[in-house]
Amino acid sequence: MANRRVLVKRRKAIQNIRKITRTMQLIATARFQAAFGRATASKPYVARLTELVAELSRGAGQVSHPLLSVPAPEAPTALLVLASNRGLCGGYNSNVLRTAVAALEERSAAGPAPELHVFGKKGAAYFRFQRRAMASQHLDLGDAPRFEEIEPVAAELMARFLAGELSAVEVVHMRFHSAGLQRPEIFQLLPLQPVESGAPQAFPVEYELRPDARALLDELLPASVRIRLFQAFQDAAISEQSARMVAMKAATDAAEEMIRTLTRQYNRARQTHITMELLDIIGGANALA
Repeated sequence: MANRRVLVKRRKAIQNIRKITRTMQLIATARFQAAFGRATASKPYVARLTELVAELSRGAGQVSHPLLSVPAPEAPTALLVLASNRGLCGGYNSNVLRTAVAALEERSAAGPAPELHVFGKKGAAYFRFQRRAMASQHLDLGDAPRFEEIEPVAAELMARFLAGELSAVEVVHMRFHSAGLQRPEIFQLLPLQPVESGAPQAFPVEYELRPDARALLDELLPASVRIRLFQAFQDAAISEQSARMVAMKAATDAAEEMIRTLTRQYNRARQTHITMELLDIIGGANALA
């Protein structure tokens, strides 16, 4: 039978851990709600911008643009990996990094080794441990990435793509579907895929463009690249907080179960000790009688 003092110490330690995990769960819940509100606020703009580009492409006919084609097919691909700065978020980082490693190996086997651009301390630490060369590390982004922080990254990638230094830009991130479902995803940021318009119209509309279609695309396509990259960071932030919220709830539930188990063990040990003392008293009384 376990020592009662040891059981009391273990139960107290687990109760302290439960307080910590419960607090972290509440913090993650608040951050999740804030991140979800920010992402929800930006989605109408993304949807309307995509619709506008589709309508423009349909109205302008076959209009080419450098962001829609590959300027240098022999150039390497840039692979952006969006990990987190902190742990304790379940399998969030491991799923993203596993997907990134598989993409790196696949791209390296098919052509030149991709450039690896890592966002988040956990991702940078992992690739340093794997001894993989990183073209850049971005460790200063917080839990709530701002558009003005992401815009310079998108601008640099577009400039290098247009200069022929990159053949494509791909992003590995956690795609948010719901509070209970997030999946790692790779999507192509550059070159932009042709935008499909919605359902075909019964009466097609002819557009008269002022300025011309090329000038409009020069404004809208870079804006589309910037907002798509920002949306990926938003999805990553929501998914991280959701994963941490779920992980901390599971840790809190496990701590509560361990506390119940230790309480039962303590009660049995205490009952056994009391029984043994009673037997000693009864035995002594019988010896004196």
